[in-house]
Amino acid sequence: ALMMVYVLFGGMTATTWVQIIKACLLLAGASFMAFMVLLHFGFSPEAMFAKAVEVKTGLAIAAGKTPEAAAVQGFSIMGPGGFIKDPISAISFGIALMFGTAGLPHILMRFFTVPNAKEARKSVLWATTWIGYFYILTFIIGFGAITFVLTNPEFLDAKGGLLGGGNMAAVHLAKAVGGNVFLGFISAVAFATILAVVAGLTLSGASAVSHDIYATVIKKGQADSASELKVSRFTTVALGVVAVVLGIVFEKQNIAFMVSLAFAIAASANFPVLLMSVLWKDCTTRGAVVGGFLGLISSVALTIVSPAVWEATLGHPAGSAWFPYASPALFSMTIGFVGIWLFSITDRSPRAAQDRAGFLNQQVRSETGIGASGASGH
Repeated sequence: ALMMVYVLFGGMTATTWVQIIKACLLLAGASFMAFMVLLHFGFSPEAMFAKAVEVKTGLAIAAGKTPEAAAVQGFSIMGPGGFIKDPISAISFGIALMFGTAGLPHILMRFFTVPNAKEARKSVLWATTWIGYFYILTFIIGFGAITFVLTNPEFLDAKGGLLGGGNMAAVHLAKAVGGNVFLGFISAVAFATILAVVAGLTLSGASAVSHDIYATVIKKGQADSASELKVSRFTTVALGVVAVVLGIVFEKQNIAFMVSLAFAIAASANFPVLLMSVLWKDCTTRGAVVGGFLGLISSVALTIVSPAVWEATLGHPAGSAWFPYASPALFSMTIGFVGIWLFSITDRSPRAAQDRAGFLNQQVRSETGIGASGASGH
């Protein structure tokens, strides 16, 4: 409800500010958490890793494993994670995270807030720098959670599991290193992060429906700003309701996995269109539309029939999933690229000729900003 209020009445300005504030708070909180973890080990990553292995080994022995098996399990945390168990899923998951980032709508939306190509590149540089820094902090926080949280009965239930599930590890670590005050701070940051991301996605979705579908397709470019705004607000409410329903359905799913699904869809539907339209001179409107839809449909369909949704969420028997891999990106992104290529090279329409003839001018605008349009009236 709060997210809908933000987007309904604040629009891009409110969404931008909540994202700015969230980013600052998140970086500050994660930095402090990582600092406190490293401080405990004398800023020695080696000591932190050794303690984490010791903790995991001790937990395995407590669970009834032999010392040899427990040692293997303890050292396993220094190897590849067990979240992805086969190479195809690992490659597909990596593709989703790598290329999906470039296709996320609330990321692409940020390019509408910079005045020219130079500022866009500068924005990407800063964003990439801070994202890379945050990713460095995450592994410190992860090992800190093993050493601080898993050894503290306060954060464990009667069965020895983490209170609230694995998604609460960082929140519990905040209390372990900073007490109740820092716990409250991190909880607020988590809430702000959810609000910022969902608000950004909702705004981009509402903009797509009101401007691209309603104004451009339905009204053929004849819609006024007032009617676009009204459609945008109705769409915001509808998307908010859908988000709440999906949140309830997927409540118990691992957050990292849910993120990977969103990235897989972005990598399959948006990234191929973005890359091909910018870099391939023969890309046409028909090819982009058909290829994008093929990537979208295939990624969603393969996600639904994957074990995580077909079995874990929809309740079908184990082993009944039609698609055996954890992420569809390797396959659905390929379908998207092939669809764009195939339907572009076979497109002989007048619009296709216009698209090909305008590629050079588009390339100059995208690389230099010369000739780019100014902001619209909405």
